[in-house]
Amino acid sequence: MAEPVTDIDSLLAIFREMHESLPFNRLLGLKVEYLRTDGAGFSFTMKDELVGNPVHGILHGGVISAVLDATGGMTITASAMERMQGLSHEEIARRLSRMGTIDIRIDYLRPGKGTRFTSTGTIMRAGNKVAVTRMELRNQDDVLIAVGTGAYMIG
Repeated sequence: MAEPVTDIDSLLAIFREMHESLPFNRLLGLKVEYLRTDGAGFSFTMKDELVGNPVHGILHGGVISAVLDATGGMTITASAMERMQGLSHEEIARRLSRMGTIDIRIDYLRPGKGTRFTSTGTIMRAGNKVAVTRMELRNQDDVLIAVGTGAYMIG
């Protein structure tokens, strides 16, 4: 039987590595900027594959939505890690496999113009079964591109 993971920093390090290795996150170019139990953030660089409007060179709306959803998911999982201290790797993996998006709302505020983007997420409420997050996407000039609210299954 695997040794239980007992401290939050080790749990977050495991989760960070797992999140950065997800094929879709790699396709988007997402890099974890920070990961704490009270919030999380990604960054990524604009590339041709992410363009939705080739005339203006702006992010595709689906990319914006996917990044904000990934940010919300990372945020709630980091928050849930606090409750997973002392559990085995197998039990942590089992619990993570049950987490998922229930509902997400994206408000597109401006065109996704930029060369580098950051997304941040914060917990609005975390219960035993459902967590709600607030997410934001900004460009390198700190211009707010889009915001989102997501509900996620955590129990």
